[in-house]
Amino acid sequence: MKLQNTQYKNEETKCCAPLDVEHYNEKEFHFEGQRFLKGTVCSLFHMPLNFGSVATRLLKKTEDAEAFPEIPFWLSDEKSMWKSDLLVALDRDIPGAETVQLSGTFLTKVFEGSFSQMGNWITEMKKHVDSKGKKLKKLYFYYATCPKCAKHYGKNQTVIFAEVE
Repeated sequence: MKLQNTQYKNEETKCCAPLDVEHYNEKEFHFEGQRFLKGTVCSLFHMPLNFGSVATRLLKKTEDAEAFPEIPFWLSDEKSMWKSDLLVALDRDIPGAETVQLSGTFLTKVFEGSFSQMGNWITEMKKHVDSKGKKLKKLYFYYATCPKCAKHYGKNQTVIFAEVE
């Protein structure tokens, strides 16, 4: 599916759509073999150095293959202080592309503010998981907008996806 045929409405900036907070805040998602196109982002102490170029390349590949799901999203898997995997959700495989699949239950919560608050957000997410009687396995991060669009919308929003048992 082409991005223009999805629920990703980016007419305002022609770049990032505003985050649909209601869709993501304090929700539970179940993935069964959810496909993702994978790219690697170089980081310096978790600060991405080439996120934009990797995201642009992956989104173009997904657009060319018409493989966006109805509600497009992407996740950052923070592997270390030096790299993360950027995962762009797909609705089908892309031949010859590096893909991964995620299966499991994920709790989500939307956070707003500077990335300097990430430690607090992670602590709050862990408390949210505990409050639901679940055990945290892993965290993924959906950085909803680029810096230019965050400035345009007047807010920087991140959705934390907590994989739980």
